[in-house]
Amino acid sequence: MRDGKFVYRREDDKFNGMSFFSFLKQLRRISSRSGRKVVVIIDNVRYHHARLHAAWREKSINKFALEFMPPYSPELNPIERVWKFTRRKSTHNKYFSSLKEIMAAVEGIFNSWRDGSDVLRKLCAIH
Repeated sequence: MRDGKFVYRREDDKFNGMSFFSFLKQLRRISSRSGRKVVVIIDNVRYHHARLHAAWREKSINKFALEFMPPYSPELNPIERVWKFTRRKSTHNKYFSSLKEIMAAVEGIFNSWRDGSDVLRKLCAIH
């Protein structure tokens, strides 16, 4: 999420250090338009620390930085609030006959947030 705008990317294959690195580059390219430093709050899953993109992260730190949360602290991660809200809006008390239908429902919500959302801005506010 950037300035209330939601940026996401679905991977069809395994999500790992390589796919995360690709997403980081995409996010940096999109977010650099603001001209401000971007800080991504992130958890400590292994691929977030991959050596594959360590040099790139270090080189980009003045304009695009990752801020790692303390270990075992999902309550501090804004994306957990976004996931809870997403499930409530897209899948709660609904029947889906296929995984494809679930993905379409979730991505429908995500797509509605691409141009900004005050709800997301509030959910992701750091207090």
